Amino acid sequence: MDGQKITTVVLLACGSFNPVTNMHLRMFELARDHLEDTGLYRVVKGIISPVGDAYKKKGLIEACHRLEMARLSTENSDWITVDSWESLQPEWVETAKVVRHHYDQLQAAEQTNDDVDTVKYAKKRRIEKNCFEESSNRTRRDGPQLMLLCGADVLESFGVPNLWKQDDIAAIVGRYGLVCITRSGSDPYKFIHESDTLWKYRKNIHVVREWVTNDISATHVRQSLRRGRSVRYLLPDAVVRYIREQELYTAESEQKNADVILAPLQRYSGASSS
Repeated sequence: MDGQKITTVVLLACGSFNPVTNMHLRMFELARDHLEDTGLYRVVKGIISPVGDAYKKKGLIEACHRLEMARLSTENSDWITVDSWESLQPEWVETAKVVRHHYDQLQAAEQTNDDVDTVKYAKKRRIEKNCFEESSNRTRRDGPQLMLLCGADVLESFGVPNLWKQDDIAAIVGRYGLVCITRSGSDPYKFIHESDTLWKYRKNIHVVREWVTNDISATHVRQSLRRGRSVRYLLPDAVVRYIREQELYTAESEQKNADVILAPLQRYSGASSS
């Protein structure tokens, strides 16, 4: 392992989070353990980015509620945060653009830190660098790497016609990287093998097996809530309280966008038929 580079990583999870569940949070922990166990990465931050209302998914409640539930779910985490940029956009934003936005934000923050360090701590950093190099051959790559974190269902959705642009898939996996958490019944390796794009960038895809099977589904959670059943221990307690207080996830809310075509299908179906 001598001379091995350690890459700083930020994990980004995009999705509906309707509502955020314990499994969503568990994915971050699994991904961090997997990446750091390789000895090649150090995960320093996780970001939850709820999709905007313009996504038009059936049963998708307002972004303000999904954001607040996500914030409540991470209030006790020292490394997972919630970002509102995507959810506040007036139109649906492709995931590739969301990833690029967060990557640009990371690079800007890194540049700012470097500028400050250069002015105030140049001498101190030179001394520390020399000491570090003498004691270890490991170095860190300049700037953090952003990776998209998802479940196997998202990976398999890459094959749904008109749901993703092939260029976007190539950009996400080829330029940034993907961490995929398996689910029972899924076979991400088979899907990667069957996709020319994913196969091309297979070395940028980290498949993480969850040995403690936990298939909490937000769809099933909403169903239980509509039926007045308990969802405790499926969601963080603070999220359960918020849902009760705001009277979210009713039979009426589940029919929201029922007659509307999903935003990417609208956009890409029109493009492919023109």
